[in-house]
Order: sequence, then C-alpha cells, then structure tokens
Amino acid sequence: MHEYRVLDSEIIHRGWAYDLTAETIAMPGGGTAKREYLQHVGAVVTVPLDEQGRVGLIRQFRVPAKELLWELPAGLRDVEGEDPALAARRELAEEADLRAADLVKLGEFYSTPGISSEMIHYYLATGLSPVPEAELHERTDEETHIELAWWDLDKALAAVADGEIRNGVCALALTLTKLHLDRN
Repeated sequence: MHEYRVLDSEIIHRGWAYDLTAETIAMPGGGTAKREYLQHVGAVVTVPLDEQGRVGLIRQFRVPAKELLWELPAGLRDVEGEDPALAARRELAEEADLRAADLVKLGEFYSTPGISSEMIHYYLATGLSPVPEAELHERTDEETHIELAWWDLDKALAAVADGEIRNGVCALALTLTKLHLDRN
C-alpha cells in the first residue's frame, strides 16, 4: 500500500471557518501532486425529534446557494476545545430555541472529502423543551429570519427524494435518524 505523505503544505488564504491549504503529496509511482482544499473547523448537526415522531426543520437563507433551504439546526465547531455534543446542544438552542434531555450520536462523516477536511458530527435530540425566554440567543444576519417547522419524518425523507430538501447534510441526518429509529 502506498503511503500518501505530505511533502509540502502552505496556507494560501485564512478564512473565518476554514483555511485554503495547498499541499504537495507523494503519489504512487514516484510522482507528486499538488492539491488545494479547505482545512475546516468542523461542524455539528442536530435532528430534533418530538414525542409525535416529527423532526424540527429550519428554513434558512444560504449565501453560496442563493436560496432558502430546509435544513436542521447545525453549526460550526468554532469554540476551541468544545465537545461536539456540547456544540450540538448549543446550535439546537441558538437556531431552534430548543433544549434536549437526551442526545444520541448518529455518526460522523466528511461533508465533501474531495475539497474539504470538514467533519460533521450528527446527533438525534429527544426530550425537547423550549429555551427559557431570558436565555434565547439573539439571531443576526441570515439567521435572523430562521423559521422552525415540524415535519413527519417520512414526509421529510420523501421531500429529499423529491428535491424539496436539497441540503445534503440534512438528507444524511434524516436518513441516519430513520435507520436509528428502525433499529431501536
């Protein structure tokens, strides 16, 4: 098995959630290749599931996509040393105004490993309760008009297949939730 060693690494650009990095890698057969990718801080996504088996989806504007997308509460792991489960709870509170009594890890997956090191940690949140009004997060920018809607899980999965839900992270999270519920 060939060892893909990093021979050279350079940060081309520093961003707010990632660095654009260029690396020269030792390739099979003695050659090298230069690859640029986003060295990303990582992220979390949380699937809020209520007692009726509905999932809480949020609708949020995404600048790169230039559209409102149905998603799940999610966010960056941009707090140094923060445990992914704590980040998931933080994002659930900030984006959906919810707390969870129970949090189950569904897995962790690279979002786009061909161009980014971003690792996303997936969680299922149950035993939901509202964040007290005095502790609500003040939303700004594209988070200002987040709307929360409760969807039947099967309807949400059908919306993935029909193209109404177009966020890949959300699609995987819904699928992982369905698999988890079917197994338990």
